[in-house]
Amino acid sequence: MFEGIFVPHVTPFDDREEINEEILRELVHYFADAKLNGLVTLGSNGEFPYLSFEEKLRILKIVREESLLPVIAGVAENSTRETIQLAKEAWDIGVDAVLIAPPYYFKPNKRELLAHYSRIAYEVDIPILLYNVPKFTTINIDLDTIEELVEEHSNIVGIKDSSGSIGRIAELIRRVGDKINILAGTADVMYPSWLLGAHGAVVAVANVAPRLCVELYNAFLEKKYERARKLQLMVNYLNEVIVKKYNQISAIKEAMRMCGLEVGYPRMPALPLDEEALEDIEQVLLDIGLI
Repeated sequence: MFEGIFVPHVTPFDDREEINEEILRELVHYFADAKLNGLVTLGSNGEFPYLSFEEKLRILKIVREESLLPVIAGVAENSTRETIQLAKEAWDIGVDAVLIAPPYYFKPNKRELLAHYSRIAYEVDIPILLYNVPKFTTINIDLDTIEELVEEHSNIVGIKDSSGSIGRIAELIRRVGDKINILAGTADVMYPSWLLGAHGAVVAVANVAPRLCVELYNAFLEKKYERARKLQLMVNYLNEVIVKKYNQISAIKEAMRMCGLEVGYPRMPALPLDEEALEDIEQVLLDIGLI
């Protein structure tokens, strides 16, 4: 179930920074039409830290109502207790799995992080994917911790690794690749990670270029390696601009708008980009042929 290309989709807002439910429903079908393998709702690109508990549940309900694809719910909260509560509510809504990043305010040490995930895995009988995203949490989950969690808890079924390190992903595959699904979390390592044995990807650029990401994955599956190499280079170019160069959420939403998807702006404190940035984004979309 957790193989292929998953989109960690944005949360569309209106001019008052309220959830745009109509556009959210349209997005679900847009991604399904692009032949993606699933949705990740309330991931980093969904601006989950800016949403209330009630808003998170409302978004999950809408996505679950509309989607025939698997839905993975981001349920990262700063306390173990709140994470467990949100995970249980998400499961009751009908999601297929939950994605859990480390707490991102008070930074747990290795022992505390192991206890955090273990407590969640014991208390919620739900498929769990770990989410390693040091860019935002400043925590690079220790490989020994991951291996111990996988050995101890059968409901830990995967990991999204957004470290950007192909060496780390290779070591994950060596240690636990036969036990859980390993998904690349950064677009620039998709193809290399699959060659090593990873099972798919959850990448921000799929918001802007879902069909391009699917084409890359299909080229890999069909062993069209030269085609896959060229597509990976195109994805890298897009990723360098809309994920790495500017405020990630602002840039993704601007790029989606340029592609005809009116998803609004991020919630403050994120701000719209300046003209120079907009021109840069427009140029990469033109170069790749997305507009």
